[in-house]
Amino acid sequence: MKQQYHFPENLYSDIRIQESYSTNLGMYNGELTRDNATSNVGALVRVYDGKLWYTSSVNDLEKIQDELDALAKLATPNENIYEDPAIKLLEVNVDERLQYTGEKFLGNIARSRFLTVLNHYVDACIDPEYPDMTSWSISVGGDYEKKSFYSSKGCAVAWDYQLCSLNVYMSFGNNGEPMGGGKNFFGMMPEDLYGHEQEFLSERDRLVDYIANAVDVEPGEYTCILSPITTAMFAHESFGHKSEADFMLNDKTLRDEWVMGKKVGSELVSICDSGDMPNHGYVPYDDEGTRARENWLIKEGVLTGRLHDSNSAAVLGEELTGNSRAQDYRMRPLVRMTNTFMKGGTDSFDDIIADTKDGIYVYMVSNGTGNSTFVLNPVICYRIRDGKICEPLRVRMVTGSVFQTLFDIDRVGSDFELFDTYYCGKLGQGARVSAGGPTIRVKKLQVS
Repeated sequence: MKQQYHFPENLYSDIRIQESYSTNLGMYNGELTRDNATSNVGALVRVYDGKLWYTSSVNDLEKIQDELDALAKLATPNENIYEDPAIKLLEVNVDERLQYTGEKFLGNIARSRFLTVLNHYVDACIDPEYPDMTSWSISVGGDYEKKSFYSSKGCAVAWDYQLCSLNVYMSFGNNGEPMGGGKNFFGMMPEDLYGHEQEFLSERDRLVDYIANAVDVEPGEYTCILSPITTAMFAHESFGHKSEADFMLNDKTLRDEWVMGKKVGSELVSICDSGDMPNHGYVPYDDEGTRARENWLIKEGVLTGRLHDSNSAAVLGEELTGNSRAQDYRMRPLVRMTNTFMKGGTDSFDDIIADTKDGIYVYMVSNGTGNSTFVLNPVICYRIRDGKICEPLRVRMVTGSVFQTLFDIDRVGSDFELFDTYYCGKLGQGARVSAGGPTIRVKKLQVS
């Protein structure tokens, strides 16, 4: 990429340009309720003099240079600005990774291709006479994003990302216990969304069986087996956020708890975050122009890394990781996860179940939170007795200590999955991320 802006002397400055496009079609109970496409473009211009950041956002890209010059007049020139610890760390990358051009670009994909996918799943998956079904919805669409970043140090990178999605959802009512569920599927192009019909129908039948037969759990401590999507939620909420180093800058207790090289879990536990994977958290260069890394946060139970922007890395004396991200061009970057996952093991799912005499299988969760104590909110659970999955359970909450749970993981499955269903919130900003993991067994969790 060729540098195209004149940056002021004796100041650090950068420009982050974002172009986005999205399309969405949705049907509810047979009626087309959404049919839209939107696009947006804008840029954030920043100038730093070693004491203050001066920022401005614009939608007219022709005004970027004017905004840059105006901000420079507000700042105090600093001939030593590139010796500032945070600025000194910033990388000078020059790269262009544009994958979705021409006919692959979402904006050039005919609406009819998405509509064909939508109608196909209506025909294949929706039976209006299905017992106790009260409503259904199917949506299909896509999101495209292109980012370009230029800095006064000479960084010049551009990359794009695109994902098409399908969501099939149903609601049921049975004995006064209304409940809904569905499945999400992803691909790079609309045609990649075909082939998931049976997956959804199986999930529908599981949900209906659960509604009809679930019983309330008896609160207490149980051995818990977490499905891959539940492990993904646990890894993201309970440990991923703890690894975002900006939380540590004003929290000495947290820094003392999470010392590099400290054993923090079972040797079976390894957790990684990597932005250079073709998933929902794909960020090959972050919003400071830093190249993505494979950042191992835990390796075989030992704390080996955390996630940084330039400020947190400078304060803590650590390396950049490529995790400085903003929701969009109007907002300042924060330390954020990308694709975060717990590494798979060697145990089969069947063996893990068979080896569990008494416990609970957490099949699906809706959400979770994490700090020193984490909380998972299940949707579907099952009782395990004598190595077999038995009756479905209504469980309100699964909770435990992060520190103890990492040590209590004693079986790790080979059925690793990475899920592109996640958006993560932090300080009022959302970010697309992926989370993943295998089936795991935890010796003891509190269930209610």
